[in-house]
Amino acid sequence: MIQGIQKPAILLRPPTADDAATLHQLVADCPPLDPNSLYCNLLHCTHFSGTSVAAVHSDSQGQEHLLGFISAYLPPGQPDTLFVWQVAVAEAARGQRLASRMLDDILMRPACQDVRYVNTTITPGNQASWALFESWARQHGAPTSSQVHFERERHFQGRHDDEHLVRIGPFEIAAELPT
Repeated sequence: MIQGIQKPAILLRPPTADDAATLHQLVADCPPLDPNSLYCNLLHCTHFSGTSVAAVHSDSQGQEHLLGFISAYLPPGQPDTLFVWQVAVAEAARGQRLASRMLDDILMRPACQDVRYVNTTITPGNQASWALFESWARQHGAPTSSQVHFERERHFQGRHDDEHLVRIGPFEIAAELPT
């Protein structure tokens, strides 16, 4: 495990197919995140690389370590909305606002030039996600709304908690976001 990673040592970049297996393990190491199949992670790292981000640290031997990841995409027919599927940050990189920095990085990309809203779904008990998105919205002066989107009984047959759709925006992304 990497201890004491400092923010300048973390590179934010689009993911590649080579990140998929490490992403799969990172999500497993970050409860309460729902694990996806390795194949699904591979698709996030390839099909959605323009709207997803990998946060990596290179050790003294040049070996990259995945410390954070956001998988996100532009829903069909909604070029003004980024849907954030999943945010994962390794324990060694927590407390450095890495998730916010990753989200800002995605929104600065050409694929997101028309984005004015961020949507995500969050279960009621995932306090870390609620805190992240509420803080990010405040930082960007954007309004936030939330409502139950997928219901425990109706959509998940009682096997998963409700998922609340959180909508942030509208907002304007400046040419350079604070780091």
